[in-house]
Amino acid sequence: MDYLMLEIAPWVANSFPIIKLVLLCILLLCALSLIVVVMMQETEGGDTMNSITGIKDTYYAKNHGANREGRLKRATIIFAIVIAVAAVAFFVLNGIYQGNIWSV
Repeated sequence: MDYLMLEIAPWVANSFPIIKLVLLCILLLCALSLIVVVMMQETEGGDTMNSITGIKDTYYAKNHGANREGRLKRATIIFAIVIAVAAVAFFVLNGIYQGNIWSV
């Protein structure tokens, strides 16, 4: 297993705590933003008339991406992706910095 451990340059090893702090701040800000964006969204309860008639072909339904709800959904997806990527990067960097990324 020693051949899997790579030599890390000193300047990279010294910058790990700063990078981890930045990733942690990104995680915190995105998590709080995601909470706010989700709380701002309206519930998607089916309208009783639309569920009976099946009519949902309105101008509003066709262009929902251009309105507030569409932007909130898009922001929710973006924040969730950023949280996932930052969390993976944080834990990989933490494993490298601690020297136990390859141990189980």
